[in-house]
Order: sequence, then structure tokens, then C-alpha cells
Amino acid sequence: MVAAVPAIRSNPLRYLEDVTARHGDMVAFPLPRTPVLLVNTVAGARRVLVDNQRGYSKQTVQYGALSMVTGVGLLTADGDAWRTRRRLDQPAFHHGSLDVVAAQSVAAAERLRSSWPADGVVDVDAAALQATLEVVGRTLFGSDLAADGERLVAAVLAALEVVVARARTPVPVPSWAPTRGNRRLRRAVATLDEACAAVVGRRRASGVGEADADLLALLLRAADAGELTDEQVRDELVTMVIAGHETVASSLTWTLHLLSLHPPAQERLHAELDAVLGSRAPAWPDLASLTWTRAVVDESLRLYPPAWVLTRRAVADDVVDGVAVPAGSLLIISPWLLHRRADVYPGPLVFSPERFAGGTAPPRGAYIPFGAGSRLCIGRDFALVESVLVLASLLREHTVEPVPGRDVGVDALVTLRPRGGLPLRLRRR
Repeated sequence: MVAAVPAIRSNPLRYLEDVTARHGDMVAFPLPRTPVLLVNTVAGARRVLVDNQRGYSKQTVQYGALSMVTGVGLLTADGDAWRTRRRLDQPAFHHGSLDVVAAQSVAAAERLRSSWPADGVVDVDAAALQATLEVVGRTLFGSDLAADGERLVAAVLAALEVVVARARTPVPVPSWAPTRGNRRLRRAVATLDEACAAVVGRRRASGVGEADADLLALLLRAADAGELTDEQVRDELVTMVIAGHETVASSLTWTLHLLSLHPPAQERLHAELDAVLGSRAPAWPDLASLTWTRAVVDESLRLYPPAWVLTRRAVADDVVDGVAVPAGSLLIISPWLLHRRADVYPGPLVFSPERFAGGTAPPRGAYIPFGAGSRLCIGRDFALVESVLVLASLLREHTVEPVPGRDVGVDALVTLRPRGGLPLRLRRR
């Protein structure tokens, strides 16, 4: 394991692929004190995430490092704290509000599309981050985050970079140590705090009505009722900016990348957009008709799941796919690996949206881009509506092509990101 540390730090995805190729789908890592088990079977993942989900907690290095940025938000909370946050946040993600998500997603994408050249190179990673931040701001917070957008994104990226470095270090660094990473983290978190305080201040100044159902309104009413502290409101805001912004941007970026490499799939998408939309922008009622566009998004999430690794800690002794798991063990499940199993997905490395077209679906537990069980991502439907309609808006007048001579590397950070951005060539149709 000592010899493997450089490989884990430089390319964790390749390391996971190599270790399962050598040792099989249930891999016990020889680490002192804490047993660590990599679970790469559908049955094993289902046992941990669904069938015995109460037997596992999020008290892991991964979520502990992330909580230094998010605090105890919905993503990192456990037990009663998680149940309280889920109950408070759930109305903001109710199906009845998805038409609002659709409208804001299209509006943000149309503003972005109108700024694109008829023919030129655009960093679609930066564009996706810009569009999704705007959607998060307007739908979850009832506020335009554009004014704080650049500061907020820069602070998020800086803080997450430190978090990733911590999660890959075998020997934890105390948060009080005067290291360069700790200083960077404190500066980034302070910027996040200021940006969140500005959003909350603007919303309080404009007033929160009883009928307002966006997330920030729900949180502020809970704070006024004494159910949440100001710090807990801040934790939920930071959590949702990261979870609702970074993840959807990752999904859109990789979807555009895959379409640029597969002209027939892109041509079929354009044919669907022409048939459903004609020359107009998409809208909420079109979603049910954009079946190929949705299949493209689903297949992209299979190959490039933003949440590429999930970790859990065993609360009590268990047996996972025939392997005894002592209480306290750390379990690692990687959607990146699980989604590329040849026994579940023939030709697993091939981009084939047909896998999800026509109502077909993979076996339960084999497709987990949003997790599974009661901890299934609260924003799954939000993210899918946003991804499909933003993609439809951006490509209704453009095609995307790869930039010749540019290799696209994958950085496995908190989400999967293209190394150095992702320039693509745009051409007006």
C-alpha cells in the first residue's frame, strides 16, 4: 500500500481499474487498524447502499474531508441530523417545482447559447459551470448568483482541491497545522461564507413569503422558527452550491465531449430536436418527447458518473456478497467501475445511448450515478431535467466537434472533471 500511494494520488481511476483486474471484484486493502474493502459487484453495492443501508454510516475520510467545506449539510450528515435536513429540504425538490427548474434551465442555456460564436472554439467545461451556477441560484435560492458567481466558483474549486488532496493522503493532516493547504482552505471557506452571507442578506432584505417554496426560503423559515441555526443554513447553502452546481456541470461537460466524438449519436439528437422543437427553444412539456436526448444523458452518466466513488463505514458486523465485514470497516464502491462491468454492459467502454432508449434499463443496483436507497440524491430529478433541457438548448443550433490534437484527460476530484478544461469546436448548423 505504501508503494501504491503515488499511483492513488496521480490517477485513482486507473488504480481502481488495475487493482480489480489483478485481485477481482472484492478487494481487501492491507491497511493498519481499519479494514478497507473495495466492493465492485452489483449484489455487494446493493447490500451496502439499499438492503442494509442502516448498517452503514458516512463517517469516512471522504465525507469528513468534504465537511470541512460544506459543514454538516445534507451530503455529509448522518442519522437524525440527516433525517431533519432531508425533511426540511424535500419540498424544494418536489415534482411540482420541476417546471420552474425547466424554465430556469432553458433561460440560462439560451443566454449562454446566444453568446456562442457561429464557428469557433469554446471551453464547454467553463460554460457548463456558468450555466449551472445560474440555475442553482435562481431555482434553489430565489436569487441571481451571477454577481457572486466568479468568487463563488473560484472558492469552491480552491476548497475542493484541498479536500481532494486530504482524502488521498494516508496520514491525515490536523486542521490546526499551519500548512499551505490549511491556509488555502481557510481562505476559500471564508470566501464561501461571505458569498453565502451576501445571498442570505439579499433574500432577507427582499422578504420571505409564506408561499415561497425555494430552498433558501424553506431554510430561512426554519431558522426563524428555531429549527436551524444560521450556521446550519450556511452549511445547506454551500452543500447545494457544490452538489447542485458541480455535479450537473460535470454531467453536461462529458455529455458534450461524448457527442463530439460520436457524430451519428449527435446527428440523431439533432433530428429529434428538429422534430420536437422546430426552431424554438425547449420547454417543460417537451421533456417527455426528448427520449433520445435523455438516453444520451443517461449513457454519459454511466461512463462519467460525477460522483465516481462512494464510501461507507460499517456500523455493525455484516456479510457483503459472501465476504465477512467487521464493524468499523471502510467500504469503497465506485460507480466508475460498476458502470463498466462487461457482464452487465456489453461493450462497456462504448458510448451507446441505445442502452437506455426504448424504455430499457440496466439491472437494479448496476446503475447508480445518483447513489441508491434512502440516500439517493435528493436532486436527481432536478439534475436530469436541467441536463436534458440545457443540452437541447445548447445544441439546437450548434454541432460540437473535438479540437484536433488535444487529448482529454480525466481528473477524479470531488466530481470527474476534464483536465485543463474542455475546448470544443462549435459550428452553426
